[in-house]
Amino acid sequence: MTTTAAEHPTAPGGPDGPISGTAPEPVDENIWLEDIYGEAPLAWVREQNARTEELLQDAAYGELEARILEVLDSTDRIAMVGKHGGWYYNFWKDRKNPKGLWRRTAWESYRAGSPEWETLLDIDALAAAEGEEWVFHGANFLRPAPGQPHRLALLALSPDGGDANRYREFDVETRSFVDPAEGGFDLPTAKGHVAWLDADTLLVASTAADLPRTSSSYARTGVVLGRGESLAAAERIFEIPEDHMMALLAHDSTPGFERTFAVDWISFFETRTSVLRDGVWVEIDVPDDVNLSTHREWLLFRPQGDWTVNGTSYPAGSLLAADFEDFLAGGRELSVLFTPDEHTSLQSWSWTRDFLLLNLLRDVSSEIRVLDPARPGTDVAWAASVLDACPPLHDVNAYSVADDDGAEDGADGNGGGDNAAGNDFWLVATGFATPSTLTRGTLTRAGADGVVSTHEVIRTAPSFFDEDAYEVQQHFAVSKDGTRVPYFQVAARDLVLDGQNPTQLSGYGGFEISRAPAYSGAVGRAWLERRTEESAGADGEAPHSRGGVYVVANIRGGGEYGPAWHRAALQDKRHRAYEDFAAVAQDLISRGVTSPQRLGCVGGSNGGLLVGNMLTQYPELFGAVSCGVPLLDMRRYSKLSAGYSWIAEYGDPDVPEQWEFIRTFSPYHLLRDGVEYPETFIWTATSDDRVGPVQARKMAARMQAMGIPNVWFHEALEGGHAGASDNRQAAALQSRSQHFLWRALAGRAD
Repeated sequence: MTTTAAEHPTAPGGPDGPISGTAPEPVDENIWLEDIYGEAPLAWVREQNARTEELLQDAAYGELEARILEVLDSTDRIAMVGKHGGWYYNFWKDRKNPKGLWRRTAWESYRAGSPEWETLLDIDALAAAEGEEWVFHGANFLRPAPGQPHRLALLALSPDGGDANRYREFDVETRSFVDPAEGGFDLPTAKGHVAWLDADTLLVASTAADLPRTSSSYARTGVVLGRGESLAAAERIFEIPEDHMMALLAHDSTPGFERTFAVDWISFFETRTSVLRDGVWVEIDVPDDVNLSTHREWLLFRPQGDWTVNGTSYPAGSLLAADFEDFLAGGRELSVLFTPDEHTSLQSWSWTRDFLLLNLLRDVSSEIRVLDPARPGTDVAWAASVLDACPPLHDVNAYSVADDDGAEDGADGNGGGDNAAGNDFWLVATGFATPSTLTRGTLTRAGADGVVSTHEVIRTAPSFFDEDAYEVQQHFAVSKDGTRVPYFQVAARDLVLDGQNPTQLSGYGGFEISRAPAYSGAVGRAWLERRTEESAGADGEAPHSRGGVYVVANIRGGGEYGPAWHRAALQDKRHRAYEDFAAVAQDLISRGVTSPQRLGCVGGSNGGLLVGNMLTQYPELFGAVSCGVPLLDMRRYSKLSAGYSWIAEYGDPDVPEQWEFIRTFSPYHLLRDGVEYPETFIWTATSDDRVGPVQARKMAARMQAMGIPNVWFHEALEGGHAGASDNRQAAALQSRSQHFLWRALAGRAD
């Protein structure tokens, strides 16, 4: 059997040997696979892809992929819109337009249910004309002068679906790009961020034109770019240290509250924000772990850790407010808008013109509160009321309809009659067995009754499976340290608790990201409705077939209970996330839902690291593991793609003391001979410039070299970190993972 670095986890060296003062690198026989576009690594990828496709792409796979693609391409799904001026903009993909259409319509047309869309840009046609596989990543509009239409936008276009974008100026009235020869903005493809300062000036933080980049591969500087000017010659107005994560410039164009900001993003969870005053950056004096946002005269604070101000302590996850100018001048009068408790956390917030919407989770079910900063004619400030719109075990989010902080529309000339949208809001509700609903509401003050709202359902997504046949339950598992960990279970109402149900367990557990309930026609069709072969019932019962059980675990490291839930699994406490996930698996088994041979787990990105640790630390609990776009080599992750930016989450493997705990959750270094591992499918994308494909490649190569059976690998050649840039690619990606798990857990190919 091949000797691997897994057998010598502390062996010194690496391709260049150890660096003085850093933790030594274990031997890595697969370092050659880190050459992402090298001829030999890509030949290995093609060989692996052919092997995996031969296994998976049978007749049942083809039918499954077609059913998932039907969901993704459905013309009846909700066309979500964003309002800019008097128009409602949408980006749409379907079978005829795989790369998508950027289009717009008027409000009354959208409201009527059969919108008359005006196509602004056909991405398929653009890609064909320019010979580039463009992927649309959004539009950033210039705020026009009062009474003028929204006309100019910066379009973000990626050549391969990765995080690097080319920014090009687009005129929505002429439906064409503004010619660079005539002063139109056209920034080279690079990682970065671009904002409008005014009609002729951009604020740019980019790695293009040989501008400095951080160790995390993001922009290190910010420049002011005028029309006709090159990035290389643009005035540099902001710079951060190389070992910080990234620099960012932004401009608030709200009339009467115009401000320009610079953000030094030190790490994922630490920032320093400055505002430009008389040509000088003035830093807003808060701890680095306090998140900031502004709205007109208000400055909002959300501390990641407990924050003490003038003797008063505010817990992590609170939301506080102060007058912007007063705080900048040294005043510290803070209003408390939200205080978390052991069940309730703040997930996001959104301003309408006059009100603040808070999106909360209470034991991972939504609650929405509406706050009124100052009720006219009273001394009441920040009065709160609950929006009656959230059924149990559902995810409901409210956010403002109006663009530009609720400004009235300009002269866009569409006759939409929608100039009073300042206090309107969207409400998007979804559940595991509830197709999404889009509602539009309006907030108004009603004297002593406070804020009242009216609602109108605008769209309901189609049903893609028989939702009534399934029941959503919430359970709590007990982790190793006694922590109660919630999880959702979606299963047939007549579920038999005999341990024989094919069960798919999904999770994430990182970066304060929450896994809330969400409808998925693809999961419904590919897992819940899929049937095993008929088997004999117990004690003479009639033979029966069964569908799959789908489970989502809300483990520590995520954001379901706010910053404290996230920080409980940071760095040297990372094991808690994996103990939580294993506890959910054990609870499913002990309750009779499933058994190890019928239980599979799936995760992507940080979730790929999660299931990689299930594979290596809890192999006895699972029959199959689907591991996507993953982190797996935690000794070298900080040197690969954007990995350096995640040191705040995982720790720095170059620091010997930190490598000692990181190595305990580095799947690449935890593989051992003589262990019976579950069937494994590792999948990634060549164009993923965030995690990158090399950790997935190396893990599969090492497992195969060790003689571990049933290890499969697939690498999409396009699609970026999402693994897919159009519906066809997305259907293929989902089908491969779902089909692999079903084959492994249900014991048959269909």
